[in-house]
Amino acid sequence: MRLYAVVLVLAVVVFDAAAQDYPVKLVRIVAPMGPGGSTDVLTRIVAQKVGERWAQPVIVDNRVGASGNIGAEFVSKAAPDGYTLLMGGAPHAINMSLFRNNRYDLAKDLVAIVPVATFPLLIAVHPSLPVKSVKDLIALARSRPGQLNFGSAGNGSPNHLSMELFKSMANIDMTHIPYKGGSGQVVSDLVAGHVQLASMGFPPSMPFVKAGKLRVIAVTSAERSPMLPDTATVSESGLPGFEVSSWFGLFGPAALPKELVAKVNADVGSALNAADTKERLAALGAERLVKSPEEFGRFVREDIAKWAKVVKASGATID
Repeated sequence: MRLYAVVLVLAVVVFDAAAQDYPVKLVRIVAPMGPGGSTDVLTRIVAQKVGERWAQPVIVDNRVGASGNIGAEFVSKAAPDGYTLLMGGAPHAINMSLFRNNRYDLAKDLVAIVPVATFPLLIAVHPSLPVKSVKDLIALARSRPGQLNFGSAGNGSPNHLSMELFKSMANIDMTHIPYKGGSGQVVSDLVAGHVQLASMGFPPSMPFVKAGKLRVIAVTSAERSPMLPDTATVSESGLPGFEVSSWFGLFGPAALPKELVAKVNADVGSALNAADTKERLAALGAERLVKSPEEFGRFVREDIAKWAKVVKASGATID
């Protein structure tokens, strides 16, 4: 027993030392979406800032496919040493119910390390649509069931399911028009009037909002956005409790030692608190999300459960 105790103490000391020394070589952060998108940009901001703090190279590895599942599965099977991390997020929480044949479990095969940011969405309409508020939209949709159409970046995407949640809570019927070309194509067609409304991120839509080519009727987050402080949330506009944000954070293989999880959480958190980083996040329409690893893990599990209900109600599926 005494020898076992000594070995256990030594193991703890070794783990603590490893965590303090980490990292001693290149760290890879897998971005599971394509270059240039919000996930990729966010990953590069984190990689740059935490790389400066660690004095080690931190590279972004774009592993694209299956709505982010390719990259997530890759990290779930990586060595649990902290040198392969994932920029995961709301799309992965949705994927847990959207895909019938996932080869990883976000809550079991990966450990939630540190949240990075949330991206509130906005609901925008073509100026020709006679609505200026959530209540107006609900009233119009009830008078014309199934006739209003909304675009999204794809079946099961956060902006698709945010509108499915909206439909469910408002008890209305609208028609979903999915696009394969991503948010850019949705915005283009909304501006052209080919679809009448959409839920989407701030970066692709704000130039058209400022130009008067789109009308924003609400933001989907729990609080108003600093980018649109005069625009009400959906929750305060007639659907209490409505909240949708596309969040992102760093994950690692499930067996990653707790000491390393705590160190990465603290170091990334400090890097993101830098004034220039906050400015870069704000320019993307992103808001800093601060949680301990335990709190982040609970948040992820709750989000998986939330979207499972919406996916089931909508009938959305990929495979």
